[in-house]
Amino acid sequence: MRNYEVAYISDPEMDEQAQTDLEAKVASWIEAAGGTTLKVDRWGKRRLAYSIKKHTDGYYVFYQVQLPPQSTRQIERDLRLTENILRFLVTLQDQA
Repeated sequence: MRNYEVAYISDPEMDEQAQTDLEAKVASWIEAAGGTTLKVDRWGKRRLAYSIKKHTDGYYVFYQVQLPPQSTRQIERDLRLTENILRFLVTLQDQA
């Protein structure tokens, strides 16, 4: 198991319940891939540096997770296929 950070920016026009449901869905993908969620950091609605799909704001969420290395590809696929996610990034964290 390795430590990763899974970050995404979602559509800011979603209501609070839809944001919560999306967070739960991402957490379930992490668990289905054999990982565990260590921490969830919700930054909330922030201004984007440039517009993405005609949006100037986005809702930021960061997960600190432990995953098997081969499972990151499946999580990236699930994030890419979700329409409400504008951008995402899965990064390997330092072991130090």
